[in-house]
Amino acid sequence: MGVGTPGIVEADGTVRLGTALPGWTGLGLGERLRRSFKCPVLVENDANAAVVAEHWKGAAKETCDVVFVLAGLSPGAGSLIGGRLHRGYSGAAGEIGALHLLGREATPETLLSTTDEPLHPLDEQAVAEVFARAREGDRRALAAVDRFTRRLVHDVAALVLALDPELVVIGGWAAGLDGVLEPLRRELARYCLRPPRVALSLLGEAAVATGALRLALDHVEEQLFAVDGTVTARR
Repeated sequence: MGVGTPGIVEADGTVRLGTALPGWTGLGLGERLRRSFKCPVLVENDANAAVVAEHWKGAAKETCDVVFVLAGLSPGAGSLIGGRLHRGYSGAAGEIGALHLLGREATPETLLSTTDEPLHPLDEQAVAEVFARAREGDRRALAAVDRFTRRLVHDVAALVLALDPELVVIGGWAAGLDGVLEPLRRELARYCLRPPRVALSLLGEAAVATGALRLALDHVEEQLFAVDGTVTARR
């Protein structure tokens, strides 16, 4: 069984650090699920699972160098390099949600707020309301969305400069944000030596679950058919 979760995930399915779900830090998620379901359980970071899904069934089919951005108040990114999932040395690759800790004063929750109080990191309804009000022309909501989008494109530009992908796929609730592609393309052209193509996710909310399924299928192929070099194989 494949499972996608926010946070930095160890090979044994332990969530080593969960900023979006702080109570999950140190949680042996894989072990708990294996006890409950009596079967092998593979746990993967949600953005990593999503990029695998887009490569398999979505916007990144036949593209081997891809960055998938799971946009949100705690954004993350998953990447394929040469057709292989890139987790990094300790599984922390793509954690762009931590960039505000490196000297950036405003958190995403503050940037997207239309009041003096930051949004709650898990309050998706409040986020949806800000986007809806922006589409209706509310000035404070438009300003909040603009602040958030500018931060997002700068985060993505940093990944593009480091990884030089052919394609950037935007998912999460920002995939429903009107006009997100043009600001991204404009900023990437401004900051990057070779701007990549930019597309919205074709799988939407199903991306993480679809990637978790592919993770499980890859495991079965490795075990039963001695398949080498699957997209999700750990090095």
